[in-house]
Amino acid sequence: MNQFEKKILMAGAIKALDYIQAIELRDVAPSAQAIKNLDVFDEELTDQGVDALETIQFLDENGSPGTVASNGSRYYGFVIGGSHPAALAANWLASAWDQNAGLLATSPVNAKIETVVEKWITEILPVAKGSSVGFVTGVTMANFCSLAAARTSILQKLGWDVEGQGLFGAPPITVIIGEEAHGSLLKALSMVGLGRERVVRIPSDNNGRMRTDLIPELDERTILCLQAGNVNTGAMDDGAVIARAKSEGAWVHIDGTFGLWAGASGLKKHLTEGYELADSWATDGHKWLNVPYDSGLVICKNGNDLRKAMSIHGDYLDQAGDRIPYHYTPELSRRARAVDIWAAIRTLGKNGIDELVTRTCVFAEYLSHELQEAGFEVLNKVETNQVLVSFGEDTNRIIKEIQSDGTCWCGGTVWKGRPAMRISVSSVKTTENDIKKSLEAILNLAGKKIAVR
Repeated sequence: MNQFEKKILMAGAIKALDYIQAIELRDVAPSAQAIKNLDVFDEELTDQGVDALETIQFLDENGSPGTVASNGSRYYGFVIGGSHPAALAANWLASAWDQNAGLLATSPVNAKIETVVEKWITEILPVAKGSSVGFVTGVTMANFCSLAAARTSILQKLGWDVEGQGLFGAPPITVIIGEEAHGSLLKALSMVGLGRERVVRIPSDNNGRMRTDLIPELDERTILCLQAGNVNTGAMDDGAVIARAKSEGAWVHIDGTFGLWAGASGLKKHLTEGYELADSWATDGHKWLNVPYDSGLVICKNGNDLRKAMSIHGDYLDQAGDRIPYHYTPELSRRARAVDIWAAIRTLGKNGIDELVTRTCVFAEYLSHELQEAGFEVLNKVETNQVLVSFGEDTNRIIKEIQSDGTCWCGGTVWKGRPAMRISVSSVKTTENDIKKSLEAILNLAGKKIAVR
């Protein structure tokens, strides 16, 4: 590396550190002017290019103010976590390695770390011991991989090779979902060829949990999809139905985008009782585990089903080693995202992950209590880290104003036909002081001019 190349990398690192250091001092949302200033990116592409240091300077000056401070401590939108410092630093180092994570031959370190994290994940989460884990972009792709594995397993038992013959003429598969199933699951169903409309929808209760008592008879041609963590209420589907489903021959999949991590909390793991009996699970690392984007996990009890659904072969592809990473994901070439997860889990340990999940759930319960004490209606039973609060006719106004205020950022939603503020407490950086400061800002905008102690 020459001195100029070193200057470029140092410039990027310094500006990144400056950004992180200042993130708690700025408004959570970018200003209208900062967003307007993004128009400077509408440049004509030059023939000769631009000096690299000037490019990094330009990106920081004009791009950094236009970001949402979702990596800070008072961002409560979309169940987006921050980045644990160890995970972020590991991400930087892994980016410098620039590994192609598809093969042992292209990245021995990634293959080893994937094997280690696979074991750790099955110790932390409520999944079957010995399950196989693939490292994907997010839960949409994790759901896709899980459903592909389910499709492979079911049709193989019926004498149909779906990888070779496709779905034309294949035996039909019944998919059962809750009426509150997330769009990512429906998208995955459409991509895997099972269709988002050719499903049996089961009604949900008032908190968004599937009414498992209404599930019809199941058989070996059925995929039952449960949800761990309703995107609005945080509600967890009842795992007690899984034993019955397995006795009737069905494949059980759990879309656990964020809620699966409740199983890592001593306070909340009772909500995931029975989940370990399922066949596949999907979850994110970039939510409650707080690793950088993009990071998802597909977990499959029978690794052969996942590998058969995902594998490709080529004479030039080196198949050496105990783990061939591309056999667990749709991509052949991809980044070594397991490194970020490894760093977070190794640094936090089981107790640290327990504390993170528990603390954010307790914060959500506190917010719910205080908002109700102030006279506002919380629309959900707060089971995990999600709070839905109505301010009556002022709800949408207050959501818009809190997003502009800059103290914190909360999103909006519609629950059972009613507009609500959706507060998702997910960040490893969020402290009690952050919660109280945010609550005070929300209550002040709602007309309750009080100081929260």
